Amino acid sequence: MGTKAFLDLGAYRHAVRLADDVTAEVARWESFERWSLGIQLVRSADSVGANIAEAAGRWHVADKRRVLFIARGSLYETEHWLARAAARGLLKTDYSAQIGEIARALSGLLRRPT
Repeated sequence: MGTKAFLDLGAYRHAVRLADDVTAEVARWESFERWSLGIQLVRSADSVGANIAEAAGRWHVADKRRVLFIARGSLYETEHWLARAAARGLLKTDYSAQIGEIARALSGLLRRPT
């Protein structure tokens, strides 16, 4: 895998799209919500794609899988923060379909032998 091959991974593309969408929405929130819940949401969403990219650069299969599991944990954290934002009436968009796409793509990467 080349140094930028992660850019072609569906999991990565879906993850960065979610992170960009969430960031744009959080940027419109009032200051308190943006700096309390919003920053946590944006950081966790950004972490999903970052960890997928990092995993692509790992040499050993076990190490790649470990970092992909971290990406999955960040996805769960993102889902938590999205649920909190929705419960507080802060979201205009339902992100559950995007979360599902990323989860499926990540599962596919974790099932790969290499």
